[in-house]
Amino acid sequence: MALYAFEAEATAFVGENGQTAARLEGDYDILLTNRLILQPTAEANFYGKNDSERGVGSGLANTELGLRLRYEIVREFAPYIGISWSRSYGNTADMLRDEGEDVEEARFVAGIRMWF
Repeated sequence: MALYAFEAEATAFVGENGQTAARLEGDYDILLTNRLILQPTAEANFYGKNDSERGVGSGLANTELGLRLRYEIVREFAPYIGISWSRSYGNTADMLRDEGEDVEEARFVAGIRMWF
């Protein structure tokens, strides 16, 4: 937990054949009421070298920004709705274009956050 309830997470991966990756994530809870919470999120993925089997290129591969609105019925159970926007960059974007896919995508999300 970083400053002022901002949650940050950094993860590193090392795979076979010297493949490396890193993910940076962050989110922040904005309390609109005691039960209604707005949560902006951000994520960035980086790769050490091109991996055509997985469709990712070296460097900054993609980012994702999101905004979720959840209602905590109880702290352990909270349905949410939101929107997520993702974008691919560099070699990853080139690989997607070669496959005829979009490099930008917006999605509507809905779900339930549960924990025990």
